[in-house]
Amino acid sequence: MRLSYILVSTSLLASLIAIGPRGATGQDSTVAPAIDSTKIPPGINATFQDPDLDVDEWLSRFEVESREVYSAREEVLAACDIQPGESIADIGAGTGFYSRLFARSTGWDGWVYSVDVAPKFLQHIAAQATADGIKNLTPVLGTDVSIRLPPASVDLVFICDTYHHFENYEEMLASIKRALKPGGLLVLIDFHRIPGTSREFILGHVRAGQDVFREEVEGAGLQFVDEIEIDSFEENYLMRFRKPE
Repeated sequence: MRLSYILVSTSLLASLIAIGPRGATGQDSTVAPAIDSTKIPPGINATFQDPDLDVDEWLSRFEVESREVYSAREEVLAACDIQPGESIADIGAGTGFYSRLFARSTGWDGWVYSVDVAPKFLQHIAAQATADGIKNLTPVLGTDVSIRLPPASVDLVFICDTYHHFENYEEMLASIKRALKPGGLLVLIDFHRIPGTSREFILGHVRAGQDVFREEVEGAGLQFVDEIEIDSFEENYLMRFRKPE
């Protein structure tokens, strides 16, 4: 099932906001006691849902070579193993630079759903897609419990530096599993959280380490496939999971 392309206008965003989303969009199994591994820091998504969000400020943070997941985008794209005609969900799409890469990789026979809880980001993604002539992309306003995509609608779900923002990870993972086609792939990128090694920002911002996140995804019924080594990654890791056939 394919959703129609939607240009997210200001009026449409207002109506979507009215729906009322409840929230956002080595091994490091040791978790510092400062954070409960089942809870995220309060207000972690509030900034992104601010109606006065300055997208340009986040462009300067997200789309810069000093950011690992941006500078390594070609390697990450290769790890996603996108085939022409596939449908892709970019969860926590942010400013949408991966969504645009996916749209070009899957071609006009495929489709990309840019899912986020930030209306301002979605408006930017829609405008940038139009400016770039990208017609196989739909912005989707997600909630804290659902990516709002139909069952068995996507071949790939991509989550980049966003999983630790899931306020209700069990419901979100259930929503993701439903949206994946049988045999569909989940690519998860997040931060290593290693007490004594990771930056203080990560220790205070990311609720748990890689092993915990892997266990949560497997507990949702997705099978671990592998971990792909990205040469330039120092703080991030990339894991792949698959929905059983």
